[in-house]
Amino acid sequence: PADTRGAARERASSAPAPVTDVARLCVCDLLVAQCDANCCCDPDCSPEEFSLFTTCSIPVVVGDSRLCRQKAAVYSLDVEANPPERIFQLIDQVNPSIFCIHATNYKQALYLKSPEMPTPENFDRLLNEFGSAAFSAEPEGWDVDPEAPNPPDANETHSYEYGAPVQTEDAFLRLPSPVVSSWCSDANPAAFLVNQATKCIRSVSVDKCESIQGLSMLFYINSSILAVPKSSQMVNVTVQSIVVQSLDGRRTLLEGGDVLRLPLALDELCLNIVLGVSYHITYTDTGAITEAAAAFVLGAITKEALSVQQSFQITFTQVNTKPVPLSGNPGYVVGLPVRAGFRPQGYPFLVEFLTNRHSQLTIMQSTGSQDCLAAQGARAPVLFGYNMISGCKLRITAGMKCQPLAQTLLDVLKGQRFPEYVASFGNSQAQDVLDWVPITHLHISEQKIANTLQSSCQIPVSLGIEVKWTKYGSLVNPQARIVNVTATLSTTTLQQLPSGRERIIPVTSSVVFTDISSPAEPGYKAWPTINIKLPFDFFYPFV
Repeated sequence: PADTRGAARERASSAPAPVTDVARLCVCDLLVAQCDANCCCDPDCSPEEFSLFTTCSIPVVVGDSRLCRQKAAVYSLDVEANPPERIFQLIDQVNPSIFCIHATNYKQALYLKSPEMPTPENFDRLLNEFGSAAFSAEPEGWDVDPEAPNPPDANETHSYEYGAPVQTEDAFLRLPSPVVSSWCSDANPAAFLVNQATKCIRSVSVDKCESIQGLSMLFYINSSILAVPKSSQMVNVTVQSIVVQSLDGRRTLLEGGDVLRLPLALDELCLNIVLGVSYHITYTDTGAITEAAAAFVLGAITKEALSVQQSFQITFTQVNTKPVPLSGNPGYVVGLPVRAGFRPQGYPFLVEFLTNRHSQLTIMQSTGSQDCLAAQGARAPVLFGYNMISGCKLRITAGMKCQPLAQTLLDVLKGQRFPEYVASFGNSQAQDVLDWVPITHLHISEQKIANTLQSSCQIPVSLGIEVKWTKYGSLVNPQARIVNVTATLSTTTLQQLPSGRERIIPVTSSVVFTDISSPAEPGYKAWPTINIKLPFDFFYPFV
């Protein structure tokens, strides 16, 4: 036994260097760029946040528990310190089991090796090596040199992660944005999987417009994007479309929009300057970029112009999926459209949702003429957090028939097809049935009597939508979640008018957002109270 223990120590001391850096592993780090509660290995947590922890949810982190000897990261809290501190130790852990792995000497299993693609030069060799019914995948030798370095880039991830800058052959994909003031800064990188939209102002001059990089299409497509970080595989940015905007604001889509148009100074005008760029990036589920396209809006400026406003946008879509506009991630963002959809016909269960044309909840849009019959088809999206009201006027004459008029007004208020469901979150997916809230419909009838009673019917005159939402999740970063939507349709009795008479009826549509997560008013005993005194720094560093 003494000799056996000595031999085991000798074998353990000769083990190769570990491939996995356990100090960088953290299985409880779930939130991006945020501190996870009681996650002592979270690199996003500050010492002030560590002092608020009560325990370490993952006290020991190891790479592979089957190894005979390996490094282990041990985390604990020093509660006697003021304030409490996190303690980190990197120790050597020896597996007491006799059935343990001494060395991971199968080098090909330590990192992903890109397969060799067949070419006319190597086709015969690959056919001889892999063309038979069976072939060996074992390495040339099983001897492991303890002093040999790790395989190159074994610990590096060859794929884009959420929020990582999109790299190009010279730097990164630029998405100009305002920094301190409203002037454009070209130093803002586009982040992977982060849909962004920015607006900024750029200084211009007709005499120098041809030499200003930010006004040229070439500035936004001349650098190829790296398919994955630190790789040699490039993805060219193609021109998807070009829209030309005239000086009076009219826009025209150019045929053959893949032609490069550079700024051109002509007399007192500068043509083909970039007013807007919309990038669309296609990626795989492994985090690799496969396609990149840019849609441009070009315009012209006069010599009197000293600056021009530019708009930039970038969206990401996974391959073999249809792009769905989001209104938050996960909670709704104030000012973005409320997403809505329908249940497919003929299905006994809610297997999926079919979104409407714009995937949005809409209301009637007011027109300049205020004529309800002319407003049919004009819709405005319901923006989260914005109370809205719109209306029109209906002129009723003696010759109008009630039933067709009632259907027309219903189409004006609800649209051609009113959605059945509303997304609870801004990023709810169609297949997640529980993330969609059914719309409750109510009907209120108002009785009105005219001077002349001949025949009557009910016509809709108003549609009121109430959206109840609540704050969901952490108190530090609450997310807006819709929990109930009620659509109330009000009708009135229309009496047939005598010949030569007419009347005007106002028709309105409104949306009200109600925050039901607000605390109860004083005197209302709906919330329990706790008589306790907390330390003055209990919530530090949070307010």
